[in-house]
Amino acid sequence: MATRDVNTADSTRDIRTIDQVVDVIATTAPEIRTGLPGRRVASEEENPSGETQMAADVFADDLLCERIGGLEGVSEYASEERPESIDVGSGDLSVAVDPLDGSSNLKPNNTMGTIFAVFDAPLPAHGRDLVAAGYVLYGPVMTMIVARKGTVDEYVIYDDSSYELVREDITLPDEGAVYGFGGRVPNWTEDFETFAREVEQDASRKLRYGGSMIGDVNQILTYGGIFSYPALQSAPEGKLRVQFEGYPIGYILETAGGASSDGTQSLLDVDKDELHARTPVHIGNDDLISDLEASLE
Repeated sequence: MATRDVNTADSTRDIRTIDQVVDVIATTAPEIRTGLPGRRVASEEENPSGETQMAADVFADDLLCERIGGLEGVSEYASEERPESIDVGSGDLSVAVDPLDGSSNLKPNNTMGTIFAVFDAPLPAHGRDLVAAGYVLYGPVMTMIVARKGTVDEYVIYDDSSYELVREDITLPDEGAVYGFGGRVPNWTEDFETFAREVEQDASRKLRYGGSMIGDVNQILTYGGIFSYPALQSAPEGKLRVQFEGYPIGYILETAGGASSDGTQSLLDVDKDELHARTPVHIGNDDLISDLEASLE
């Protein structure tokens, strides 16, 4: 199931544009983080998924739209905060972002992140159209994970907007050490709850769930294991968005030698034609994802 056979950009211009997108994300991240203290309040608007926007969501989205949209090689920009993608140029690549994943964590001051996905196709695109993806984690140290050219690398981002490569060609540890499951337990399906209880019985694994998807994903990339936001009885399609979370996270984990699934297939094979469509998300070590899919048959 795990694969490192992922799409890569095949032109000099596309590679340059991807590098520019990564640079914009990295150099904008400190400004986003610095702007958070005064924006820990709800705005008067909802995003297209019906969630109340935080002022910080809008702030981060506006910054990224302006800067990514200004790149010559980018044709479309879309985010969780906008109802539709917007045309920003005549380039070949499209960019989808979750400007501030986990913004509900602003109030308790917990981990948040910025997720981005670069597609070689118009939006909404397909997972197999991805040519790069990554995320910034606003933790005690600001770090950025980038999957491109068949490898996953980690950078440290400094307050002056400089950034430094600190780990190359990251792969998941063979032994999964942590797990985290989202959604209210009473809303879990019976099959998923049975699987979750089996995972919990393994004393070698520790529960790690922080309420910010990107922080939980980074735990898996660091220690191995499994993260799931499953289909729920009240939400059969789960909570996470395909374009902005499912595809990029699946791409990163599979590039790192792990696996991803919506419960039956790779996240990269999920076929949804709506920009804000949702999907169950399961990522982690190949053996755990295989066991999960077997449990959900």
